[in-house]
Amino acid sequence: MKTGLKIVAVEPIGISKEKSEEIKERFAKYDCTFSIFYDRKEDEQSLKERIGDSDVAIISNIPLSKTVMEECKNLKLIAVAFTGTDHIDLDYCKERNIDVINAAGYATQAVSELAIGLMLDVLRNISRLNGDIREKKGRNNFLGLELKGKTIGIVGMGAIGKRTALILKAFGANVLAYSHRSTLVMEREGVKYVDLPELMKKSDIISLHVPLTKETEKLIDEKMLALCKPSAVLINTARGKVVDNEALAKALNEGRLAGAGIDVYETEPPLEENYVLLGAKNCICTPHVAFATRESFDERIEIVVSNIEKWLSK
Repeated sequence: MKTGLKIVAVEPIGISKEKSEEIKERFAKYDCTFSIFYDRKEDEQSLKERIGDSDVAIISNIPLSKTVMEECKNLKLIAVAFTGTDHIDLDYCKERNIDVINAAGYATQAVSELAIGLMLDVLRNISRLNGDIREKKGRNNFLGLELKGKTIGIVGMGAIGKRTALILKAFGANVLAYSHRSTLVMEREGVKYVDLPELMKKSDIISLHVPLTKETEKLIDEKMLALCKPSAVLINTARGKVVDNEALAKALNEGRLAGAGIDVYETEPPLEENYVLLGAKNCICTPHVAFATRESFDERIEIVVSNIEKWLSK
């Protein structure tokens, strides 16, 4: 068992001051101290100062580079309050024997619900019609589309992809899936596994749920987008770099794709004023909020603290 370590949360990750005291008591059982910063700073100098001589650092999706970690000589564990770890220099962590543990599963329902919310927004033009009614406009013969009966392709069948597929089946949609492996459980639910080109060709809606890796970077490129129906919609709540967003904007503006719902980008919002998707036709953009619900944040805190406790117990 590891004892006498210094644990720091370099950002609040939804921890209240009351919750902070509870966490302090839990770590005190291991003779460990816990401190927290209640604001978010992403610059490297602030990260160096906040981690300092701590043994354990809790961080969400703030990039953590080799430059920062080189200054944090005592660092032994990075407890990532996030699903992905592509913002951490994992090669350096391996070199330095720094353990990295993510908070898998905390936002499965939250991300699934936003992905479906974006689908509904694009199909029913909710955001646009909200603007219309505020401008004293009426329906003007507008007709939306339903999820029922649509063919929806899920790219990536991890926990979030599976949850999204099951919710969509409840809507009455037909679900195709692309994944490295199929599962009998999902096949029994009526999910059909296909290769990626077939999924792109046949789907009315494509929803992305893959992690960002060397293999998935720009997985959805100009070539893949060219396979889509002109009536198709692309939803991305995974990682921004999974899509070639220049190619996506071009497809939307040229009418080769009917719409998109995007929550993730190459960099964290706020985006530059001339960012390519902000001017794209029928593209609903949200500021990376798929994971951000009160329920998911509460679950995340528990997962992060439990992960550290398990690590300390080894």
